Amino acid sequence: MATYNIGTLNVDPVTNNDYYLDKYDTTDVFEFNLNETRDINLSLTGINAGDDADVVLYRDNGNGIFNASEDIYVAGSYRGSNNDDSINIADQQTGTYFAQVNLYNDGDFYGISYDLSLSATYGFSPSNLLPVETQLEDISADSTQYGYISDYNTADTYAFSLGYFEGVNINLSGLSSDLDLRLIADINNNRIVDAGEELVRSVNAGTYPDSITLDDAGNYFLQVYQFSGSSSYTLDFDHYTTGLALAAIG
Repeated sequence: MATYNIGTLNVDPVTNNDYYLDKYDTTDVFEFNLNETRDINLSLTGINAGDDADVVLYRDNGNGIFNASEDIYVAGSYRGSNNDDSINIADQQTGTYFAQVNLYNDGDFYGISYDLSLSATYGFSPSNLLPVETQLEDISADSTQYGYISDYNTADTYAFSLGYFEGVNINLSGLSSDLDLRLIADINNNRIVDAGEELVRSVNAGTYPDSITLDDAGNYFLQVYQFSGSSSYTLDFDHYTTGLALAAIG
């Protein structure tokens, strides 16, 4: 087991690329500190087809040494295959934390590589990491997605593309507390929301629906995120055709 000390985690993401696990070294641990109450965001990406790894978050029990059987379990993401894993959890207190990446399946027996990004954002602010939690591919017809946002899952992230002569109306509804919506173009493909990459937000107060309209071709991420409380939601993608081939983004 290898352990890496990140230091104090802040809003600016820390990215650890091309780390490696195999049958001889099945776990990496990333230690970090919070110096005030923050939301913690973790994104485990870059895993090849046939491989699988998971990520688990622990809070130190006070002795400064990682031990999964003794430290305080906070959250875990255990998605199958090479799907991205993510943790977005609210209101974590000052202290020391451990993000543990575990090898689950090594498809070709030659080990796996992965990327792990971490950030600590303030409450009411969305995660600035971009795991592909739901891949919608090209939006060429109407579709509906359903989800649930809470303190234990403060953001859901959807990836999709839009072709020339296509548009989409995106509507967030069915809310029992205040959730919001934002559209992102990850122009440099680093899976982080950098300055200038957020294109638009819809932040209606309370349980009023939110909506975004898009008719530029390109690749996009859409985040449904918590402003306050917990709520299930309905996310409608209403596709339409346009008479113009507008410039691609992403």
